[in-house]
Amino acid sequence: MQLTEGFAGARTIQDVLDRLDAEIERGVREGSRHVYFTCLYRAVTERVRQDVERGRFEDGPRLARLDVVFANRYLAALHAYQRGESLTRSWRKAFEAASSGRLTILQHMLLGVNAHINLDLGIAAAEIAPGSSLPGLKKDFDEITVLLGEMLDEVQDRLAGVSPWLGLLDMVGGRTDEEICTFCIGGARELAWRWAERSCALSGERLHAEIDDLDRKVAFLSLPIRRPTPLIATALAVIRMRETPDVERVVKALT
Repeated sequence: MQLTEGFAGARTIQDVLDRLDAEIERGVREGSRHVYFTCLYRAVTERVRQDVERGRFEDGPRLARLDVVFANRYLAALHAYQRGESLTRSWRKAFEAASSGRLTILQHMLLGVNAHINLDLGIAAAEIAPGSSLPGLKKDFDEITVLLGEMLDEVQDRLAGVSPWLGLLDMVGGRTDEEICTFCIGGARELAWRWAERSCALSGERLHAEIDDLDRKVAFLSLPIRRPTPLIATALAVIRMRETPDVERVVKALT
């Protein structure tokens, strides 16, 4: 599917992984912090590929198609941003933040998660299972939520290697575990499913209007990630002081 001019989407999960690897290499060369989310996404995509092959899902081929359609929305947004083309507000907020040296590694990752799950996931689900076929996707959709939960400790262990004071958020009520769960597993994915239920029968201008409205809301949700409350902001500033500024080193730890 042509998502933006000049972008040819990936066709298989392996194709997605290859493109994510290429973007990680580019991010390291350019020293761009947006690549922190790419590393996280690459790890999740690889796990999905393995579990599709193992027969974990009720309909593995359909789940693989969802994974590819979902990934293409991120890859297309990145393609558009790199070329100065039009893209969604949600992804623009995430990519523009990559030039900021004031955000922690976790904040960069969460900005990508916000755009990709809160905006892209429901759109991809409705495309793969339109109309009355959507309920049949729910079991595998929920199984991905379980999979993300299984990966949470591993992700936090990797983060701790390059952000040793991340646990300070626990002390001020930020609760790192709960923050990631809220965005990756619980609320965000549930909201994405509800949006898919509302929009799966829409098409044309009505669908575009719904997506535009969702994009405005998701872009707004990026604000507390970029500019949290004073107490959390102070804790993040201290955490950032102990984080490595070396993008390549962070990438090696995350991958």
